[in-house]
Amino acid sequence: MIGILNRLMEQIEHHLDAEIDFGQLLDGSGTTVYLVRRMFSSLAGMPLSEYVRRRRITMAAADLLESQDLLGLAVRYGSAEAFGRAFRAVHGAGPGDVRREGGPLRSQPILRFSLTVEGSVPMDARIVERPEFKLVGHAARVPLIHEGVNPQIQAHITSLPLAEHARLKELGNTEPAGLLQVSAEVDADYREGSELTYLHGVAMLDGPEPEDLDTITVPAGTWAVFRTSGPYPAALQKVWASTATQWFPSNPWLLREGPSMVAVLERSEDFSTATCELWLPVERG
Repeated sequence: MIGILNRLMEQIEHHLDAEIDFGQLLDGSGTTVYLVRRMFSSLAGMPLSEYVRRRRITMAAADLLESQDLLGLAVRYGSAEAFGRAFRAVHGAGPGDVRREGGPLRSQPILRFSLTVEGSVPMDARIVERPEFKLVGHAARVPLIHEGVNPQIQAHITSLPLAEHARLKELGNTEPAGLLQVSAEVDADYREGSELTYLHGVAMLDGPEPEDLDTITVPAGTWAVFRTSGPYPAALQKVWASTATQWFPSNPWLLREGPSMVAVLERSEDFSTATCELWLPVERG
């Protein structure tokens, strides 16, 4: 994966002046665009699309200082207004100011990925084959938050009456067991603040689906299941990151599109600690 990311960085440099087709650039690499975008986001701390935007604006600043036509540069971004916003977001000043003053310039260096020795602590995982099933419960659109408690998810769960949690538990009849925290329709770049569909519910293999509940149909497929125990949600979020940086690069599995699911197996009374299972949809690489 390190080699694939570094080759992609080199290819991006040759395509900064045009629309980039990541599927084409990764053709023959033995991986998927979905997995590469997630790996990049986890390792670089920014979405792949944001990195490309910063590199384009970095190169645009150099062209601007060489007195190239401002309108011509703006055309690459669709309009002068879009170019001005993107330029100011990266450099902290508008293109006109930079042309007159020669700065300030905040360049985005070309990223290079290198191997570090990690993984001395084994990751507890199992591979599970599941037939088609349904996720049934209460769904809401919420922002993606990388660290700490998501207040909108918390508010969504606490808004449900206690009797509803008991009702959902009775409906669940297949793995993953118990009440589930489901994330679906997540931004491919895992951009913090982007919206996802969060469902608080259970897994059903058969039986009637109540009309007053939201339903997500999950096709048959393979799942990687990771167990973690410790401070909640910090321990769970750490495992999320480790799947991208350690487990996937070390195993012959690729992340495929589909919902991720968290089953809370045990928890302290105040929910400060918990034992959880993280279910991720995978396919053989």
